[in-house]
Amino acid sequence: MGQFIFIPILFFGVIIFISAFFIVKQQTAVIIERFGKFKNIRQSGLHMKIPLVDKISGRLSLKIQQLDVIIETKTLDDVFVRLKVSVQYKVIKTKVYDAFYKLDYPHDQITSYVFDVVRAEVPKMKLDDVFVKKDDIAIAVKSELNEAMMEYGYDIIKTLVTDIDPDPQVKEAMNRINASEREKIAAQFEGDAARILIVEKAKAEAESKRLQGQGIADQRREIARGLEESVEVLNKVGINSQEASALIVVTQHYDTLQSIGQETNSNLILLPNSPQAGSQMLNDMVASFTASNQIGEAMKNSKKKND
Repeated sequence: MGQFIFIPILFFGVIIFISAFFIVKQQTAVIIERFGKFKNIRQSGLHMKIPLVDKISGRLSLKIQQLDVIIETKTLDDVFVRLKVSVQYKVIKTKVYDAFYKLDYPHDQITSYVFDVVRAEVPKMKLDDVFVKKDDIAIAVKSELNEAMMEYGYDIIKTLVTDIDPDPQVKEAMNRINASEREKIAAQFEGDAARILIVEKAKAEAESKRLQGQGIADQRREIARGLEESVEVLNKVGINSQEASALIVVTQHYDTLQSIGQETNSNLILLPNSPQAGSQMLNDMVASFTASNQIGEAMKNSKKKND
C-alpha cells in the first residue's frame, strides 16, 4: 500500500523539479514574480525558479515591432484623406519593468498619440503639401511618440507615412487635371513643331525660287552669249546682223518644231506656225527698236535747242 502512495508523490516531485527550470529565448525578457510581487527579470538562457513560489508573469519581446495606424483627417483645402502611418518600436532592454507594469496596452497608447499628432499637423497643409511633406509628418509623429513612450520603456525607432489615400472623387479630379495639363503641353509642342515646319518649308521654297531664278538668269545669259557668237561668225562670212538674226530665228523655229514632234503625247500648239511669221516678228522688233531710238534722238536735239 505504501508503494502505491510513494509512486504518485515521486511523480509529482519530478514534475515540480522539472518545472523549476525554464528557458528564455534570444531577444526576450521574462518577468518573475514571487507570491504576486515582482522578483526579477530574466534574459535569454536557462534559468531556475522556486516551484510553487516563483511564477513567470509575462514575456516581452525585445525585437523591433511594427504597428500600422490608419487615420482619416481633413486637409487645409477641405479634402478628406486617409493616411497609413507605420510605427517601428521596441522595448528598451533596461526598462522592461516599466514596459510591463506601467502600460497594459502599448498599441492603444501609440495609436492615440499618432492620431493626435497627425490630426494636428495635416489640417495645416493643403493636399499637395501632404504628399510633398509626408516626411515632416513622420518626423513630428516620431518626436511626439519618443517623448511620451520613453517613460513607459518603449523606444520609437522610426515612423513612416506609407500611404496617402484621398477621397476617390478627389483622385479622379486630380487625374483629370494632370491629363489636361499634359494635353496642353502636348498641344504646345505640336504647335511649335507645325510652326517650325511651316518656317522651314517657306525657307526651302525661297531658296528653291532663288536658285531657280539664278538658273534662269544664267540660262538667258548663256543664250545671249551664244547668239552674240553666232552673229559674229555669220558677219565674218559676209552676212549682216539683220540677216544673221533672221537666220537664227528661223533655225530656232525649226528646232522647236522638231522637239515638239518628238513628244508623242504633247498637247502644245505653236502659233503662228511658219518661218515667214518668225522673220516678220523679228523685222517688227527691229523696226520698233529703230523708231524708239529715233524718237529718243529727236527729244535730245529738241532739248538742246531749248537750252
